[in-house]
Amino acid sequence: MRRTEALRSLVRETELSPGDLVWPLFAVPGERVRNAVKSMPGVFQLSVDELVAEAQAGFEAGVRSVILFGVPDKKDAVGSGAYDEDGIIPRAIRALKKGVPGLVVMTDVCMCEYTDHGHCGILRTPKAGIPESVWRRAQGQPDEAALERAGSTRGRSLIAPPRSEHPQGQPDEAAPERAGGLGGQYPPSMMSVENDATLPLLAKEAIAHAKAGADIVAPSDMMDGRVAAIRKGLDETGYGDVPILSYAAKFAGAFYGPFRDAAESAPREGAGIPKDRKGYQMDPGNVREALREVALDVAEGADMVMVKPAVPYLDIVRLVKDRFELPVAAYHVSGEYAMIKAAAERGWIDEDRVALEMMLCCRRAGADLVLTYYAKHVAGLLTGNGR
Repeated sequence: MRRTEALRSLVRETELSPGDLVWPLFAVPGERVRNAVKSMPGVFQLSVDELVAEAQAGFEAGVRSVILFGVPDKKDAVGSGAYDEDGIIPRAIRALKKGVPGLVVMTDVCMCEYTDHGHCGILRTPKAGIPESVWRRAQGQPDEAALERAGSTRGRSLIAPPRSEHPQGQPDEAAPERAGGLGGQYPPSMMSVENDATLPLLAKEAIAHAKAGADIVAPSDMMDGRVAAIRKGLDETGYGDVPILSYAAKFAGAFYGPFRDAAESAPREGAGIPKDRKGYQMDPGNVREALREVALDVAEGADMVMVKPAVPYLDIVRLVKDRFELPVAAYHVSGEYAMIKAAAERGWIDEDRVALEMMLCCRRAGADLVLTYYAKHVAGLLTGNGR
């Protein structure tokens, strides 16, 4: 049954088609802008006019879905460009829906491209890294173990002080002292992402995208409760039929560097700013946590779920596919793409064969959709319509 390609094709268990692929594209202000991303050969930051032309070329190659990431002309502490109804992504959505009829337009919903500090939510100075149990004791609350027994925690190791005691979201200056003089060990200037303050902004961003015509919104921030907040916001504003593709199991791995060049979204170095996103993205060593995160997003109203990155986490893709009756996406991320490109440029591998095999393996593991910067290239290989 392996002797000829016709026989192999006859019994092949997993197929790959252009319709399985979603193409990430980066939109920037201006006209006739096509900025090459040096760490991702073949990927560009595109002004809206160029983005429409690129999407049209992808459509002709067989790509039927894109996901948009925006780079605004200005950034601020609260990421106001993310939910600007005339911002870069709403403009790109409107242009794509007009210029490439039939294209499915997904949008990334996050704050990191729009905040001046590069994090996925609003930064505050509440807890300075003090363990949850210490903060709870300092605030006269039940400890973590008691809450775990009561089933009322989501497993976060760090929390902010209750906002009811600090109506402006400001820290309780006395809390470190009440916690046993931890102010010296955990500098009060250290900031963290304020989960609950970020949720309404994510909902506003999703609504702005839906209003512009987005077919699917995809929150990638990893804030607790974001799917429920977005679902509620969409339903209340008349966009209840817009599906949510949740980045449900997004790991704080080492494969995102080239993307942050393209989206200009790396955490900024500065006093008190967390140097990475490990405080809210997942630990690469955790499997059960990934399944809990997926289950929570499904319960909150996600229509599809995603695992990110893809190939190093195909075990997670398979577990999610087996346990949940929703479409599953895998994001073949920038680092995975860049490694193939680098090896191919040196003549060490056959780029076309490796790219095809990577996408097929994602599908074999259970991914219904594969988000990949190779979407146009692979679609062209599959259809013969690439250019």
